[in-house]
Parts: sequence; C-alpha cells; structure tokens
Amino acid sequence: MKKVLLITLVIFAFATFAMAQIGFSPSNDVLGAHLNYGRGCAACHAPHSGAYGNGAAKTSYPQAGNHALWGQDVGSLVGQTFQFGDQGEWQETLPGLDATTPDRNITECLSCHDGNLAKGAMMKNAVYEALPPTYGTYNTIPTLLGNDGTTAGNYLNDHPVGLNASIGCGGQYNWDCTIVNGVITYPQGTKMYQFVQNYGFFVSPGNYNNTPVVTCTTCHNQHVMNVVKVTTGSKSGLPSGYYATMFFVRAPYNPASGTPQANQTAQFCRECHGGEANELNNSTAGTTF
Repeated sequence: MKKVLLITLVIFAFATFAMAQIGFSPSNDVLGAHLNYGRGCAACHAPHSGAYGNGAAKTSYPQAGNHALWGQDVGSLVGQTFQFGDQGEWQETLPGLDATTPDRNITECLSCHDGNLAKGAMMKNAVYEALPPTYGTYNTIPTLLGNDGTTAGNYLNDHPVGLNASIGCGGQYNWDCTIVNGVITYPQGTKMYQFVQNYGFFVSPGNYNNTPVVTCTTCHNQHVMNVVKVTTGSKSGLPSGYYATMFFVRAPYNPASGTPQANQTAQFCRECHGGEANELNNSTAGTTF
C-alpha cells in the first residue's frame, strides 16, 4: 500500500511540475521591457513622422518612419561596418530600413541597443528581468552592445549576426540537417529530428541568397518578453502550452527556473549549435525544465 501511494505521489508531483511548465501565466505585461517606461509601442513605432515625431532624430535620415513606422534614429548607423564575434570574423555593414535583406532588423534593433553611435533611445542599460541570486550580481548586466562597459564600440563580444553569420548543416559542429532554398530541414531519422522532438526548433533565421543567416530576430521575439506558446508538431515535440522564457527569447528559456539540473537554456543554443547537443553525442537526455 505504501509503495502504491509513493508511486502515486511521484506521478502526481511529475504531472503537477509538467503542468506548471506548460501552463505558465505571467502576471506582468508580455511586452515587458519594451513597454519603454510606459510609452509602449509608440517608442519604436511612431504613429506620425518617425524618429522626428518621437523626438529621437539626431542624424538626418530621409527614410525616417517610412518603414514599419520606425521611430528611433538610425541615421548614424546606416552604412557603418561592425565586426561581431570572435576576433571580428563576422563583418556586417548595416543597411537602411528600405533594404530587402534580412539584416535590416539589425539596424532597427541597434537603433535602441547600440549606445555607441545611436544614442537617442531612452534606455538605462540594465537588464529588466530579475535573475536568481546564484547567477551573479557583481555588475549590472548591460543591454547596450556598443557601450557595455568595455571599450566603446566593441562588438567583438557579441554573438555574430548579419549576412555572413550563416547557419550550416553537416560537419563536426553542425546538425545532420539539410538546407533547401535557405530553409533548414531535418528529415525523420536524423539526430536533429530527435532533438526537435525533445525540445524544438523555435529560431527564425533570415534567408539570404538561399542561405539561413542569423539576425537579432532569429533568437528574439521583440514583442513578447516572458512567455512563449508551444504547439506540438513539426517544430517541437514538447506538450502544447505556454512556457516561461526571458530576454525576449523565442523558446522556452528560463535560467531562473530554480532547477539545478535544468538544461532548457542550453537546449536553446543547441538549435543552431548541434555539435554540442545530447543527440549528436550519444546521450539520451531530453529536456529538463
């Protein structure tokens, strides 16, 4: 009887834990930090006159507000060449907002998150979310890429983005996937397919000349900060529901979960970095929240 009761309690506890993950319901607005101290959508999408209407235009830009009603100043960024990642191997020249290439959103994001050339955005350069005490509180975590406490204009310590930051398939460090017309596919039977069943493929790479590339919005959904809706299907084998996330990440990603053995944040990175995934290293571990 005691054994049956113990098994019942374990099953109930597991079910309760699972429901807590897939039924996440944030109490604060999903736009989170992008409420911009109460200004909301108009902080980025000015309804009239673009950056000039928002009082953010410091550099003349003839296309201000003509695309996505963008209300932040991009004039100082357009045409600038940045070097991202290890030793600056990924070089990117920022286009204007009238560009048709996927790196246009890098210009948009940096108009707020640069802090070096573009300084008009009203940001305090401090992460919005509360992190667990064990994460480390020595310094405030910055949100500006070009003014992060190191040398001004240093982008070498930022994840590569741009038209040269391509995602590959095959080889030692990539998934056993296939690229078809710029879209990453993972047929049943591949290790990546198994990973998608265990976690998912939530990222949204840009398509440049039939090559998937990394931009800011590949990893981040700028409109939803704290929760992600998962639908069981071709993109994820997780139970359908709402999962906690942080930092506008497009997938379940919660370093504040309080579970020491949780690997959901590592799983997010493995969507592109397949060489470090469990499935390609002969491990049967799935996703732990």
